[in-house]
Amino acid sequence: MQPKLYPKFAVVGHPNKGKSSIVSSLALDDSVQIANTPGTTQVKRGFPLVVDGKTIYELFDTPGFQRARRILAWLQSQEPVTADKRADLVKSFITQHRDDPRFHDEIELLEPIIEGAGIIYVVDASKPYGAEYETEMEILRYTGQPSMAILNLIGDEDYREQWKRALGHYFRLVRTFNPMTATFQDHIALLESMAQLKEEWTEDIKTAIQVLTNLHQQKIDQTIDAIVTHIQKSLTYQEIQTIATDKATKVEESRAINRYQTHLIQQEKEVEKEIETIWNHRSIDKVENLLAFDNVGLFSKESASIFGLSQKELIVTGASAGALGGLGIDALAGGSSLLLGSLIGGVVGGVGAMLGFDNLYHIKLLGQQFGRRELTIGPMQNLNFPYVLLGRALYYASLLAKRSHALRNTLHLEHETFYTQQIIDSEMRKELEKLHTKLRKGEEVSEEMSEAYRQVIMKSFQALICS
Repeated sequence: MQPKLYPKFAVVGHPNKGKSSIVSSLALDDSVQIANTPGTTQVKRGFPLVVDGKTIYELFDTPGFQRARRILAWLQSQEPVTADKRADLVKSFITQHRDDPRFHDEIELLEPIIEGAGIIYVVDASKPYGAEYETEMEILRYTGQPSMAILNLIGDEDYREQWKRALGHYFRLVRTFNPMTATFQDHIALLESMAQLKEEWTEDIKTAIQVLTNLHQQKIDQTIDAIVTHIQKSLTYQEIQTIATDKATKVEESRAINRYQTHLIQQEKEVEKEIETIWNHRSIDKVENLLAFDNVGLFSKESASIFGLSQKELIVTGASAGALGGLGIDALAGGSSLLLGSLIGGVVGGVGAMLGFDNLYHIKLLGQQFGRRELTIGPMQNLNFPYVLLGRALYYASLLAKRSHALRNTLHLEHETFYTQQIIDSEMRKELEKLHTKLRKGEEVSEEMSEAYRQVIMKSFQALICS
């Protein structure tokens, strides 16, 4: 069993100041109970951040102070002691009042501190500073534990300067941290501050920062792998249906196409679920538009730009891919054709792209033994399709990668507005289209091409999560 020698922090303060939200954000855990109702947190609960089976630090979500004045009055009424003995007074209070329901909340929040946890005192700096908070801070000072204060801006007003002047008398460090909008960089910056609280914790928290940094990159890598696999599966998928006669009926063809579309929609749902697991957003509530296949929807000429790829750009991209194939003719001619082969290949590629813009499916009928025939739908021929998939997947993944675990609101996805963002330039599209073309044709894709494709997607994703 792992010895519990890792840093621990009790997140304390007045009710409804964002304590649970901060715990959820720093623990990367969306299971922390958060509500606007005072008293939602009634007992202390530890939330360890565990990576690869090892706890790197633990946060305690605690109830808010309820009867701080009575507790401070009790502490001050005892026989005067030197500063090094004040923590013993707090222990005595806990022991004598453990079964007193009046002090249930205070005992819950003080226990982890007396047992060695550092103090993170949370205030709402969108409200003016009040002297009533000094009672709570004085009690915390009695414990003698390393402490810092966090300014959380819940409302629109900003009274941070007032709070900083007051908190500076009680806490070694005062930092601003909004758990609802905190980025990964904000998280790391706060940990760097926490490392300064106690010399014995410095190395542990530095290690935690490195572990979290590595974990963040690992999540990015896993996300890219999931998206690339999603594109490959979707572009190569075929729906095969056995039919009894020489020619498929309209009903049979319609049924096969419906199953084909349903499979691709389900494939997208599965990759979204995989990305949710990667970023530990397992309880997320979302509203989104399903992948559309109608002729006037995402794939049509009427779509001005999907993922930055208009019909004209598709033709150019197709021509570029065709020119790459045409280089073989020039090589045979020893280059004397003045790149005639590249020109021919480019023209063919461009025409293919133009035709492929409207053509959704590859449909074929194959004869089988014993008189059986199969209707095959797929692979998808529409040239915009992989960019639609990429746009939707990158958009969703970037939202989750940047989303704080403290948020509990419904995520409304507006994929279509995202497609107009120009995050993939023409050179990137040429690199992507090389692989798309091979996948449509069922050709083998080299490791070098797969890695080049992956790097393009990686560059786009990193640009999104840093924006």
